[in-house]
Amino acid sequence: MTNPLAPGSLDGRVALVTGSSRGIGADTARYLAGAGAAVVVNYRSKAPRADKLVAEITEAGGRAIAIGSDLTDPASVAAMFERTVAELGPIDILVLNASGGMETGMGEDYAMRLNRDAQVNVVEGAEAHLADGARIVFVTSHQAHFIRTTPTMPEYEPVALSKRAGEDALRAKLPEFEASGVEFVVVSGDMIEGTITATLLERANPGAIAARKEDAGRLYNVSEFAAEVAAAAVDPVPAEHTRYVGDTSGFVREG
Repeated sequence: MTNPLAPGSLDGRVALVTGSSRGIGADTARYLAGAGAAVVVNYRSKAPRADKLVAEITEAGGRAIAIGSDLTDPASVAAMFERTVAELGPIDILVLNASGGMETGMGEDYAMRLNRDAQVNVVEGAEAHLADGARIVFVTSHQAHFIRTTPTMPEYEPVALSKRAGEDALRAKLPEFEASGVEFVVVSGDMIEGTITATLLERANPGAIAARKEDAGRLYNVSEFAAEVAAAAVDPVPAEHTRYVGDTSGFVREG
């Protein structure tokens, strides 16, 4: 893993990454910690995995704590932010990485509750605990970002629609963010090899990953995409508040 952020560039900063006990979130936390940020590793139910990442970061000389929170529960979210500020200080970087919706047994409305309602809930819960000039990074996929103009696989459509609804709900808060000095960036990526979502899509639609790779030329892996997410936490805010990662030629933009 090559860190896109310079050592010490985030000294004194506090970052919270939702859904960061594994995958893209975990590598994003590693990059931010490697640059000097004190990092909150958020998880829903996998405490041992989160604790292992915290140990890895601290053994490397960084600072991190693990906080379990059900992002669909406002009280749980409030407790997460209260502990963060009490132990580390106000939050400079909030990475909204946690998402889902393809799990079984979670209810028909789970994707919308997690990918839209919980994202708004987390941001609204964070507002009183953000540092001056804080940045919020929302992680999504091309398949969700472009869902209104470019169809996706039927198996992924409910998730794509819910993630786009979450993005739209957060974009509606842009005037509020700007008034309070909060920066907002969406990171939209193509399919990422090695993620749980990619695995579930491949299981439901064998050959889907290979087909997308052929169309796109290449797909990013988890650590490569996480590097882009970490960079989005510090780089200048791009046009339309959107940082595109990977090929977008097969997607139709609105307007």
